Amino acid sequence: MDHPQQDASPSSDPRTKIVDALMQLAAEKPWDDFTLSDVASRAGVTLTQFRDLFPSKGAVLGAFSRRIDKIVLEGTNQDLAGEPAKERLFDVLMRRFDALAPYKPALKHINDWAMRDPLALAALNQLALNSLRFMLEAAGIASEGPVGALKLQGLALTWAHLFHIWLTDDTLDQAATMAALDKDLSRGEALVARAEQIQHLAAPLQDFAQRIFGGAKRERPES
Repeated sequence: MDHPQQDASPSSDPRTKIVDALMQLAAEKPWDDFTLSDVASRAGVTLTQFRDLFPSKGAVLGAFSRRIDKIVLEGTNQDLAGEPAKERLFDVLMRRFDALAPYKPALKHINDWAMRDPLALAALNQLALNSLRFMLEAAGIASEGPVGALKLQGLALTWAHLFHIWLTDDTLDQAATMAALDKDLSRGEALVARAEQIQHLAAPLQDFAQRIFGGAKRERPES
């Protein structure tokens, strides 16, 4: 897979400049070794402008995550619409890794920071969860309802596992990442199939309970 290149042309949008500056600095040094002022200086904006747009470095990471989401969603291949769900999701997630590839040095430093800070790790996991909801939808997989929630949570665990493999996968074809992704998706597919079967079997009981306990409310007698 070809890796997308970062846009070499400077952007006039201050939000874009701040995101670019933060990822550049994160690639050069550990997360805790640069400040908001460093990011503002690299971006060519004042601290006042920075504050108007983002409240923290973490918020800039949120904008970066949405940038990656947009790249993946805009590149969704409708030619795969007739393929099995596993193949569609495999394509979406590998395109996400492709979009992240130019930022791997920065992401290694960010991951090192997050692994030392439980609160940071929880915040990054929430960012990932928000993104993965859209990745499922891009693959034509519903993320609503009990089974949808199971798919999303399962995918979040899979992504966390794969992300750490990808960070150390320096092969051009990302062979280790693709092999792990294929294995994890096969395992997840089996779990979801069992969950859907259980939901199907439980549906009559849910309907019965709804009729018994969720019927018409008793009207109060008029005084």
